[in-house]
Amino acid sequence: MDLLRLIGYSVSKIFWHLRYEGLSNIPSNDSGPFLVVANHQTYIDPVWVCLPMRRRIRYMAFAPAFEWRVVGPLIRYIGAFPVLSDSKFAVAAMKEAVRSLRDGAILAIFPEGAREFADGELLEFKTGAVRIALQAKVPILPVTISGGNYIWPQKQKYPRLFKRVIVRYHPLVEVVEDSLLNNRENLESWTSKIRSVIEADKLAAN
Repeated sequence: MDLLRLIGYSVSKIFWHLRYEGLSNIPSNDSGPFLVVANHQTYIDPVWVCLPMRRRIRYMAFAPAFEWRVVGPLIRYIGAFPVLSDSKFAVAAMKEAVRSLRDGAILAIFPEGAREFADGELLEFKTGAVRIALQAKVPILPVTISGGNYIWPQKQKYPRLFKRVIVRYHPLVEVVEDSLLNNRENLESWTSKIRSVIEADKLAAN
């Protein structure tokens, strides 16, 4: 895994001038589990976001990707598990996510559910990430990816090279239920707060 990490970092540094900010906000290796929540701009995002973390990491990935010739075996190897919009599969993925966190792993989620377009505007954030954090009783590490929309957005078949991407880690957010709100309101409120943190930094970077 260390060799894959080195290769991933070297390739990303050469071709996309990868830069990290806020690394001190990543919890130490001896801390408890947490949820990584980031905006989604390219297929490479999971690699970029988790390269600095030397811990067991799980990913929720688009189910059809597991059938792709090269990508499928790779994402299985790095700890991904499939998720579909179908309610039966969504419940199974949710259980797997909570189980992984309770077992001490880090879980990375991209709540937009799809890559952003070339304009870099955030898509709607689904509430599943906050639901998992509340159920597993773990904090959220918000992450902003900037510049990826110039590299590999929706409707672009192949990635562009020699563009800059910046990955910034924000302070950890402790997610707790507000007793004055019902379940849906809690999910929407916290999802909005996490989205605002990610979006504010993204706008500042632009």
